[in-house]
Amino acid sequence: MIRLAFLRHGVTGWNREGRIQGRTDIPLDPEGRDRLASLTLPEPWRDATLHASPLSRAVETATLLVPGRPVHTDPRLIEMDWGAWEGLRGLDLRAAPASGYRDLEHWGWDFRPPGGESPADVRERLTGWLENLLPLSPQTQSPLPPGERVRVRGSRGKDSRDSHATHPPHPDPLPGGERETHLVVTHIGVIRVALALAWGWDFRGPPPVPVKRHRLYAMTLTADGTLHPAGRKEGERLS
Repeated sequence: MIRLAFLRHGVTGWNREGRIQGRTDIPLDPEGRDRLASLTLPEPWRDATLHASPLSRAVETATLLVPGRPVHTDPRLIEMDWGAWEGLRGLDLRAAPASGYRDLEHWGWDFRPPGGESPADVRERLTGWLENLLPLSPQTQSPLPPGERVRVRGSRGKDSRDSHATHPPHPDPLPGGERETHLVVTHIGVIRVALALAWGWDFRGPPPVPVKRHRLYAMTLTADGTLHPAGRKEGERLS
């Protein structure tokens, strides 16, 4: 049995503005960095193997919390792709009935923003990543479907895409079997899917565990590849 804890990245400027980030690579803002630098992980998680989404806000969160430790990145831990809605504000989309925007409790597994991903898509790549943590699991799974890209927000607020990088970089080898405790710094969309798998939620009705900032959400991964809740339902606070 493997112990996992999921942690949402620190605060960015777009978080404060209520903008949807998705795969757009928005960095932590100065206040977010300062806050993380003042926090420490609960003692049982300080020696965990560190994993992160490859987006800078997740990697920097991991390195600020545990300086000097290696961070294993993997594109399968990246945020849900929000397609045409990235950079827009949820409040504005909710106020425009023609947008097709839905509140979380009305998603279901198959809700998909225009040109983006559904929770079911995130579930597929997350479960693939989880399988790689298990002993003797294959290490050659494709990290994302062909043609996927990460959008990087440039200094002028426009998306830039590397035309020579149609595929994201291959993920770092997972240290499966190296330790039984893993800390995953990722995004709210990925954490919601992990909690849905652990708690048996189908994205209909209120989520069983609201995802809050600076809290660890502990789970166990059993040999059959399933997630189960562990620890406090409300999460464990960083101090």
